[in-house]
Amino acid sequence: MSESRKSAHSKSLILLVVVFLAGIGFAAALSTGLTYSNRMDLCVSCHSLQLPYEEYKESMHYKNASGVQATCADCHVPDAVIPKLYAKVLAVKDVYHEILGTIDTPEKFEAHRWRMANRVWDRMKASNSQACRSCHDFANMDLSAQDRSARSRHGAAEDRGQTCIDCHKGIVHRMPLEPEEPIDPEDPKEPDAA
Repeated sequence: MSESRKSAHSKSLILLVVVFLAGIGFAAALSTGLTYSNRMDLCVSCHSLQLPYEEYKESMHYKNASGVQATCADCHVPDAVIPKLYAKVLAVKDVYHEILGTIDTPEKFEAHRWRMANRVWDRMKASNSQACRSCHDFANMDLSAQDRSARSRHGAAEDRGQTCIDCHKGIVHRMPLEPEEPIDPEDPKEPDAA
């Protein structure tokens, strides 16, 4: 092999190693950033999220007999990478509205709560309540250990192909009041509540 071919081969090999190492570095940085952004203290650091955080602290997802806790990310951020990145992009909209002051007081938050909740419920329904099912799955439920009403409803829901969010809206955060006037769910001026 000639010197020029050896030199080109060496440069190609070095470039391949550099690209490979850069890819590993990018993946590590992305993973670290996603993990950091899933932390509870970061989620509730926005003033506007104090109200839903206080509601969450009163729920069984925060404190219960078993000591198992579902955090904001467990319910609002999918595990799969592409849906997770999509959820993070949607969360930027919430930060934007926090900065603009659209939802920075309890009164303003309440004014937008119905729309924000419906967007979350729509995403949960579209994913077959995948976030819920990572802990609660029909296949793993011991229906005989549930009270008669829950046993009947869970059995029927599974048979009808219902998803968790069909029946369990308002289980962690209080149910919003439906506005008297119709709203446009696609209004870009509205926060998203990822």
